[in-house]
Amino acid sequence: MRRLFLIFSHLGVFVAGFALGIYLLPILIAEKAPLPTAVLDVERSASFRGEFRTDLKGSDLLHWGEGEVFVTPKQIAHRGRLAPGPDYKLYLAPAFVDDEASFLAIKEKSLRISDVKGFSGFIAPVPEGVDVGAYTTVVIWCERFGEFISAAKYR
Repeated sequence: MRRLFLIFSHLGVFVAGFALGIYLLPILIAEKAPLPTAVLDVERSASFRGEFRTDLKGSDLLHWGEGEVFVTPKQIAHRGRLAPGPDYKLYLAPAFVDDEASFLAIKEKSLRISDVKGFSGFIAPVPEGVDVGAYTTVVIWCERFGEFISAAKYR
């Protein structure tokens, strides 16, 4: 009986440690926030702007974003915060989505722009030849776990 207890207690500690590692590793290796002046430069030249909100249908305690998004033909900037997590991707979507199911329904029509490696704002380059006016929404998506993080309608 004691041996069985030790096996399960060690297994429980291992699983908890592994889960905590998955959560903490992205925080430990996250990129620093961009300089406020750099975000301000993107804001000043933004063709479009939107807002990440924490009250979206698909947002919860572990999956959320807040703050302003600025979109130019060459860059997308975010001033705010994202819930920490692994393997975040920045997408442009052709329609506003507010949860996992609605994004999965249009994911094939959406365009992946870049990785998001920081949780206190970012500036991402828009690839050459992308027309940001052909899309309406910026989406943050956790590719590894297929989780909706947040979205901001900019047009």
